[in-house]
Amino acid sequence: MLRPGLLAAAVSSVIAMTGALGADADATRDVAPTGTLRVAIAVGPAASAFWATRDPATGQPGGVTVELAKAAAEKLHVPLQLVEYLSSDDIAAAGAKDAWDISFMPAEARRAQFVDQGPAYVAYTSNYLVRAGSDIHSIADLDRAGIRVGCIEGTSTSRTVIKTLKLATVTTFAKADTAADLIGKGELDALAMGTEAVEGLARKLSGTRVLDGVIQSTGVVVVVPKGHAAAGAWATHFLQDAKVDGTVRRALDSGGSTEAKIVP
Repeated sequence: MLRPGLLAAAVSSVIAMTGALGADADATRDVAPTGTLRVAIAVGPAASAFWATRDPATGQPGGVTVELAKAAAEKLHVPLQLVEYLSSDDIAAAGAKDAWDISFMPAEARRAQFVDQGPAYVAYTSNYLVRAGSDIHSIADLDRAGIRVGCIEGTSTSRTVIKTLKLATVTTFAKADTAADLIGKGELDALAMGTEAVEGLARKLSGTRVLDGVIQSTGVVVVVPKGHAAAGAWATHFLQDAKVDGTVRRALDSGGSTEAKIVP
């Protein structure tokens, strides 16, 4: 027979455990109502803190956002489903279609109509990659008649490029792989993408180089579909904890973003 003190301790322990289980159940219902955590990711030709890439052997996506998705699903104790898109705008637009539960993307004010944006985990900049043999040595050299510039449709970088270049011919591409292939063939003079992505392409495409000078700078943030306040609160708490406990650092390092600095 338990002594009164031990009985009280046992009851308190059961109550605490029940409360924790209830909190877990509430979080699962709020964040992953289908019982599976659906994380939207963008897959492109070069890895970055935002872009995932496809393993050529398995065809499966991998990268920083994939590792964060795995950590989030593990935190909720539910299976993970990766939902692939071509750009951050595509992800945002699908937010109202009950297609995904959480995602990660570069912050941009115009996306607030589609998603609720949480804290950033890393700074995100974009640059121009120029083709092999190009005489372009600065951003100022780009804005000339006859210069062909590519960018990825549905990205904040593409909107900045279109707004700032007045004389060059700017073409947006639905698939980042298509644009990367064209600059590799010399059929584009420059390609605008995230800094890590163009640096990765420069290592793959002989003779190409990254121009000095940043096109734009923002942060990669965690997001949930618009109006999902409880899910947003959970996602914010998850990401803040992940920055402190090393989860974000491990995701960045395993995804190849070893030089990326975590936003405090």
